[in-house]
Amino acid sequence: MEKNMKKYFPIFLLPTLISFVVVFLIPFVMGIYLSFTKFTTVENATWVGIDNYIKAFTQDENFLNALWFTVKFTVVSVITINIFAFLLALLLTRALKGTAFFRTVFFMPNLIGGIVLGYIWNLLINSILGIFGYDITYSADYGFWGLVFLLNWQLIGYMMVIYIASLQNIPSELNEAAKIDGASPFSILRHITIPMVMPAVTICLFLTITNSFKLFDQNLALTGGAPARETSMLALDIFNTFYGRIGWQGVGQAKAVVFFIIVALIAFIQLKITGRKEVES
Repeated sequence: MEKNMKKYFPIFLLPTLISFVVVFLIPFVMGIYLSFTKFTTVENATWVGIDNYIKAFTQDENFLNALWFTVKFTVVSVITINIFAFLLALLLTRALKGTAFFRTVFFMPNLIGGIVLGYIWNLLINSILGIFGYDITYSADYGFWGLVFLLNWQLIGYMMVIYIASLQNIPSELNEAAKIDGASPFSILRHITIPMVMPAVTICLFLTITNSFKLFDQNLALTGGAPARETSMLALDIFNTFYGRIGWQGVGQAKAVVFFIIVALIAFIQLKITGRKEVES
């Protein structure tokens, strides 16, 4: 059996490998190349070196504004989502009635598409702000907190499920022994629960960081970058640059490469830090 597996393994691997190369690797390499060119189509590209990158950082204030807005949004969203998700997970792993129902209810927003969520929250927020004569595009602060609430509503249930799965894997003997020794609930949480769920923390932080940075659909539907592109996040700014400015396709592609490097670097550092905590625990 093992010999047959080794013999036919390349055959079963080949379709996946071909798909990966054609769908991901080739477009990725081509995208990096196009970021150093001025082009209108793939076949009509002129090499310009790092001009597109210089242009993105020196001649486009929208890009730096979008970068700063995205960083602020990501920090706030990652903290709030994980805190609320973990607290909900702690609550719903207790012996309470209706926990299965509430787990389902909290998870359901994650099943709704980003565009639909954006329009739903746009209507909800504008109906409240309309009472005072405003809408979500009146101020960048309204758009910022609207996006934070939206992403929290969408992802808290998803992260909660991951935390619940991790909490349920903690041996009950540990908590019982700690209680017998006189440990307070806070001490149990700090010295047993949190160290034991660090693998889930690693996963949830990675998912919330990447989802926050890559947010596009919700941003487009909720604010569209208004007012004056002050609420444009990186993904939306790249989209507007690539499709909304003639002759700036190369700059848009350069922004996309910078965007990829930032997300990959932050995710890598986060995985290293939290992964080390897992080993220590």
